[in-house]
Amino acid sequence: VLVVAADDGVMPQTREAIDHARAANVPIIVAINKIDKPDSNPERVMKELADIGLLPEAWGGETVMVPVSAKAKQNLETLLEMILLVTEIGEHKANAARNASGTVLEGKLDRGRGPVATVLVQDGTLHVGDTILVGTIVGKVRALQDDRGRAVREVGPSTPVEVLGLGGVPTPGDTFQAVDDVAKARQIALFREEQAKAKSLGARGGRMTLETLQKHIAEGGVKELALIIKTDVQGSAEVLADSLQKLGDERIKVRVISFGVGAINESDVLLATASEAIIIGFNVRPDRNAEAVAAREKVDIRLHSIIY
Repeated sequence: VLVVAADDGVMPQTREAIDHARAANVPIIVAINKIDKPDSNPERVMKELADIGLLPEAWGGETVMVPVSAKAKQNLETLLEMILLVTEIGEHKANAARNASGTVLEGKLDRGRGPVATVLVQDGTLHVGDTILVGTIVGKVRALQDDRGRAVREVGPSTPVEVLGLGGVPTPGDTFQAVDDVAKARQIALFREEQAKAKSLGARGGRMTLETLQKHIAEGGVKELALIIKTDVQGSAEVLADSLQKLGDERIKVRVISFGVGAINESDVLLATASEAIIIGFNVRPDRNAEAVAAREKVDIRLHSIIY
């Protein structure tokens, strides 16, 4: 659910959120918030969103947009109904009777509770006492806590929950699976650990770089090169995005998934990680956090100066 303020309209962070949603290939529902304010203008917001590819359903498009006020609790029921409607149309269904599976949202080491993982159950039902496999970690669910800190015995699909009892701290983005066979789970974890070690010993890991691009094209493994462009001025960003997209040929298509002004930041690197993109910087540099994340995720950042 993309929340856009009816008085502010589309901001840089709005475009960033849309880029992330598109990279993850998830449906977008827009909540136009603050409609209770005197200077709110939902129509202007809808036009701005339509200009960047999110055409409202009311105007013949496919994006559901609901004007709401979180403060006045206005139209919140309608927003929930629209979420359920989009879910039904997209056939996003889960089976609560099967073993739980889902995604890790956050992992931390708590001094009093040990390794704690915040997970989103996407299918099945997770119970206290279940054995779960998360990446290379195997653990038995000792306790579950909901979003309000209350202890629960089980959680079903579409539910975020804190899990205690893991053998280590998982990485956000890892998938988890509840399993019946503990021995098999340990065997899978060991195999994944060996794979991770083998990958880390490789020259560059599996990330796309400009050096490996030719090899991937020759092998027929790449049909598209995704780019993220950051520049010092807006005019340069627009011209570069337009020019680079015209460089594609029948072997490979160039796609600019995001372009903007300012230093390369951590969010740019995370978007590149999600979309297997290369970051191009013109007259800008990555900040310290971005450099650290790029090194960890092996994201290729290319820095250049424009000469007219």
